[in-house]
Amino acid sequence: MALTYTPSPDLGQSCPEFSLPATDGQTYARADFFRPGSPTVIMFICNHCPYVKAIEERLVQLGRDLKALGVPVAAISANDAARYAEDSFEKMKEKSYPFPYLYDDSQSTAHAFGAVCTPDFFVYDNHGRLAFRGRLDDSWKDPSRVTKRELFDAVLLLKEGQTLPAGQAPSMGCSIKWKG
Repeated sequence: MALTYTPSPDLGQSCPEFSLPATDGQTYARADFFRPGSPTVIMFICNHCPYVKAIEERLVQLGRDLKALGVPVAAISANDAARYAEDSFEKMKEKSYPFPYLYDDSQSTAHAFGAVCTPDFFVYDNHGRLAFRGRLDDSWKDPSRVTKRELFDAVLLLKEGQTLPAGQAPSMGCSIKWKG
């Protein structure tokens, strides 16, 4: 397990185009997640990462909370399933997330985003520009110690059309398992 932190965000960038199959049998593209006047959350996760496993219940809650607010959310797994069988598309289908769980077998979408770890969170503002690339909350390992839901709070501010304060704390997790 190689601990990796997300780099300083290149705020203001547009979300890359993508079209990926999901565990619900559908194929989703970028346009399916962007609505005028609404922020959008795209996250890179996987099944085997201990960092993702530690926050899985909070990801489910986040998905439910954002769905209630009408905020689109998608998760993408891009790990090399040949080396990490638990991250295969078939194993991904065993998850019951309240948001689409997409499979990036070619890893081209992860590369286009500049994703580096699982979890890696990208939040786009009401105009489709990257506004947040930070951590989920302030206690990845122990849910009882969470005092700030940083990603959720950022989405609430963006939903109101506000600018986010500077100084986002990076997310951390296992490095994406690249092919070759």
